[in-house]
Amino acid sequence: MRVRFGDCTFDAVRREVWRGDGAVHLSPRAFDVLALLVTKRPHAMSKDAILETLWPDTFVGEANLAGLVAEIRRGIGEDAREPRFLRTVHGVGYALSDGAVAAADEDAVFRLVWGAREFALVEGESLLGRDPACTVAIDDATVSRHHARILVGAPGARLEDLGSKNGTWLRGRRIAASEPLADGDVIRVGPASLTLRRFAAAGSTATVLE
Repeated sequence: MRVRFGDCTFDAVRREVWRGDGAVHLSPRAFDVLALLVTKRPHAMSKDAILETLWPDTFVGEANLAGLVAEIRRGIGEDAREPRFLRTVHGVGYALSDGAVAAADEDAVFRLVWGAREFALVEGESLLGRDPACTVAIDDATVSRHHARILVGAPGARLEDLGSKNGTWLRGRRIAASEPLADGDVIRVGPASLTLRRFAAAGSTATVLE
């Protein structure tokens, strides 16, 4: 299950939370609390119900739970005094607002188009370089053996240069760090100009952006 609220993406399968282009590092217990509230949204859960559901055989006090909620709020950029998503239900517990949470896109399908050729980009790492074993092999002396890579995962696809001598170019400029990719982006590696295409996976759920 993957859901989006504001600029955050929650991925239950990968146990990841992203805010914008950066990963949110939550402790395992804080992640479990957020996962439970995502599942139960928009209904409020009492503190006792949260503790009993997640840790039935372990003592975790209400003060510990409050600390975990504070950790989640810091991670997703939430102000406890003016919460948009994670709200305190006084006298009860906590709830995640359904009005601000929408089903996010299922895994998209990414492809690189190079002239008449197309290359499917699988989840994880796809290498671009002179090595014939690369996903996109570019036989040119100006291209490093392992020149660049594209990482596919939550919340999308990113491009990274792998210390190549002549650089990797995105949208007409040489990149210096990991860069997010969008549909239609042009990547240049040596003499090769490649266009990233992003397609919605079959049966994906439309995303409502807040």
